[in-house]
Parts: sequence; C-alpha cells; structure tokens
Amino acid sequence: MKKIFAGSVVPFIILAVLGIGKMNAQESSSLEGAWNLTVSYEGKELPSWLEIRKSGMNTLIGRFTYAMGSARPIAEVKKFDDVFYFSIPPQWEEGASNMEFRGKRTGDGLKGTMVYTDGKTYEWTGTRAPKLPVTDKPKWGKAQKLFNGKDLSGWKADGDNQWKVKDGILTSDKSGANLISEEKFTDFKLHAEFRYPEGSNSGLYLRGRYEVQIADNKGSEASDILFGGIYGLLTPNQMAAKSAGQWQTYDITLIGRKVTIVANGKTIISEQNIAGMTGGALDNDEAAPGPIMIQGDHGPVEFRKLEITPIAN
Repeated sequence: MKKIFAGSVVPFIILAVLGIGKMNAQESSSLEGAWNLTVSYEGKELPSWLEIRKSGMNTLIGRFTYAMGSARPIAEVKKFDDVFYFSIPPQWEEGASNMEFRGKRTGDGLKGTMVYTDGKTYEWTGTRAPKLPVTDKPKWGKAQKLFNGKDLSGWKADGDNQWKVKDGILTSDKSGANLISEEKFTDFKLHAEFRYPEGSNSGLYLRGRYEVQIADNKGSEASDILFGGIYGLLTPNQMAAKSAGQWQTYDITLIGRKVTIVANGKTIISEQNIAGMTGGALDNDEAAPGPIMIQGDHGPVEFRKLEITPIAN
C-alpha cells in the first residue's frame, strides 16, 4: 500500500479532483508559445504579435503587441472548448473601449476577430513564430557603409520624405517618413553614431522588426521603452544616454533572436533573446532577411555614421 501511494495513484487522483487531466493540458499547450498575427485593417495587413503561456497549473496569460506601441500584458486568456478570448485596454489607439480578441486553432495556425477600440470588427490570422538559428562562433563578412555621407543612395522613405543630407550628416529635422535600407540582412553587427535635440524620440529597427529605442532619457531609470531598450520587450541594465545634442553610439549585434547592445561604450543588453516583433514592424516574416529602418515619424534625429557587418555566407 505504501508503495502504491508513493507512485502514480495519489497524484492521478489529485489531478482528477482538480480537473487538470491530460486532455486539458494538451489543449492548453496547443495555444502556448509565440504567434505572429496579421490583422486585416481597412485594406492593410498589419503585423502584430501574441504570446500565450501558463501561469501556475491551468491559467493562461500572455502579451500582445499591436501594429503600434509596446508589448502589453494579457491578464488572462480564457478558453472555452476550441475558442479562446482575451481583452486588453487601449494604449495608443483612439477610443476608450477595450480591444476584444476571439480566436481558434485552424490546422497549424490561428484565426479570429478583433473588435477595435472604435467598435469595428476586423479579421486576423496567426502563424507560429519561427525558431531562428543562432551561430555561436559567427564568421563575419566585410563591413559596409549604409550611409555614404553624400546622399540617400541605398535608402527609401515610406512616405513624404523629410530626410536630407546636410554637411555629411543624415538629417530628419521634423516628424515625417521612416527611412528604410534597400538591402536586407539576416545576422549582422551594426554601428551607429547619432544625436537628437532635447525631448526627441526615434529608433532603429533591426531587420525592420525589432526597435532599439533612441530618445532623450538621460537621468531616467532604465526601461524597455526608453533609450537602449528593445521597445517594450528588453530593458537595459543601466541608462547610458548622454545629454541631448551630443553625439552618441550604438554597437548592436543580432544573431537569430539574440541581441547585444553596447551604448556609448557600455554593454547594456548582453545576448538576450528578443521574444517577438515590436510595434511598427514592417512585416512578420521573421525567418526572412529584413532591412534597417530608421524611425522618422516621431522626432528629429541625425546620423553621421551607419555601418553594418553582415554575417559571412
């Protein structure tokens, strides 16, 4: 009798009483993980991101990033048979109503509807976020200039272009279009030298999907939405920003999802995994190469050097 109780009988009885059987565990785990969503909104396909995981034995929680803003927490993902549901308050969206999401598994993916903050309903689909390979000892190719110091060769604006080159400096003196490199990259090392005026805000998007925040935050506590953070996802270990108007540097290494950021000579993020896309991502095809994008739709910013070293093929 002692041997039986020490084995599988008692745990099985306890699980049965608690209603946490093998079937429920399998059903909940089928939703767990990271999902890349595409929201069909007013004729546009907006990349978004959803993460679902367990809290304790049976409760599902998560994080969600819409087409703008930062990852925000989901207090509970409720599941009823094959349908799941969650609700989140607005962040930068217009309107006061919560965003309401309903979805279900369809084969290897997800599909569902979103009731936006204005009450309108939109459809979305989701695929599992891919696992990106990590090379422990990468061989690097030849460094190349992304900015030639003369003109906008190799770049394109995503709207009315306010970017110009003044005295060898790439300049955006007002809010306008983002600037996107024509060449795309997988793994790389990026060196950037930049400055901004007081109170300004910009960013560098790695592969066009993961924003490294550039902002006037000297003296603030380090945060995932401030200088040096992977926006809404990774917090630097210290605030390394200089005063507005001074030239500053980022040295960023991205291999798979693993990122290291050295800001003004200080390693502020070291080999941390980026969980998913940040708001403002160009697309959600994470397995594909992507461009470098400079955020120009917020505040003024200048760059005097942008140099990238791709991984050797």
